[in-house]
Amino acid sequence: MTRLGVNVDHIATLREARKTNEPDPVTAALVAENAGADQITVHLRGDRRHIQDRDVELLREVIKTRLNLEMAATTEMIAFALEVRPDVCTLVPEQPNEITTQGGLNCVAHFDPLKDALRKLHEGGMAVSLFIDPEGEQIEAAGDLKVKMIELNTARYSEASLYITPANEKAIEAEFRKVRAAAEMAAEAGLQVLAGHGLTYRNVRSIVAVGEIEELNIGHNIIARASLVGLDQAVREMIALLK
Repeated sequence: MTRLGVNVDHIATLREARKTNEPDPVTAALVAENAGADQITVHLRGDRRHIQDRDVELLREVIKTRLNLEMAATTEMIAFALEVRPDVCTLVPEQPNEITTQGGLNCVAHFDPLKDALRKLHEGGMAVSLFIDPEGEQIEAAGDLKVKMIELNTARYSEASLYITPANEKAIEAEFRKVRAAAEMAAEAGLQVLAGHGLTYRNVRSIVAVGEIEELNIGHNIIARASLVGLDQAVREMIALLK
């Protein structure tokens, strides 16, 4: 079965909208774990728009599965990761004022800075994943950077399949084929393949069917569903689709 990482960033987004102490993303993480999540994912952004340092520190203390820290490859974030020691660090790009992550890391253009960041994290005993677009040159560069795992950015597939109608079937299939081909290429290169970004209850089955993809990280759609049925049920419903 494909493993599920639940991203609780948007619980923190709701909290920060009022600059108060509820809802608590740490409590949400515990609910997700109890419902069967294999991993808790959080993105500590440079602007601290949702997840805060203390959230990550508390998560490290209380969760019983795995903690995946999404972060930019900055000096600040590397130092924080080495102090908190999440189970996995996923390096992602960050742009000022973006609503959500826009595209994967450009491992070709930023090869040397990424190599330096990876060296520091690996020397600190961290497992590291690179969030990249499903493109051959990015997979090759990730292999050259000597990482053991990558997370394929499914944003373009997710955007194409946001509304699944006969009119956009060809676009959905084209984007799906790119993800599948990238997963196959990465697995053949010896990389562990994860995926995520924008996946929903309606479009996740096709991605689950790609045998090379071992784990999905899903946040917004689970939290959106949770606002209607509760987080425990929302996580269980997604896990059922991943079987």
